[in-house]
Amino acid sequence: MKRIVYYVATSLDGFISGKDGDVSGFTGKGNGVDQYLNDLKEYDTVIMGRKTYEFGYDYGLEPGQLAYPHMAHYIFSDSLILEKKDDALQIVNLDIEVIKKLKNQPGSDIYLCGGGQFAGWLLEHQQIDILKIKLNPLILGAGVPLFGESKVSCQLEFQDAGLYQHGLQIITYGINYEGQARAKN
Repeated sequence: MKRIVYYVATSLDGFISGKDGDVSGFTGKGNGVDQYLNDLKEYDTVIMGRKTYEFGYDYGLEPGQLAYPHMAHYIFSDSLILEKKDDALQIVNLDIEVIKKLKNQPGSDIYLCGGGQFAGWLLEHQQIDILKIKLNPLILGAGVPLFGESKVSCQLEFQDAGLYQHGLQIITYGINYEGQARAKN
């Protein structure tokens, strides 16, 4: 079975972007970024929400274009409409059965690209298997939290860590949902 790997940049205080989607403080060069780009070659499928896909527009992505040309894309949205799109890009409704079907297909692990809200929903449904953090040496104070508004509590199992230029760390954890406790609202 494929695993879902949430491979994401975060600040020390747990935000994947600052206010208004600002990512300018995140490390954008160096051997840690090279490692991340090399790691992306391992995936044949990417999943993301609409906001994450549209975020790419600010960086030159054209609507309907693949953000990662070597990966099949599944954009989870009930409102995204694209006039033209690449055949490898599918727009699907937020449905746990779609996730389960993707995990049961042959191929490499699935790259979960950004989106705190979508990641929180997947965490609540116990579908994220690996958390791979690009921990940036900055504090944002506000922004998009790593898991959106999710209140799920679970244990992480350390797997690997590396220290890179500009103070960037890439830390890998397995997620242990056994004995998971949900926080009270």
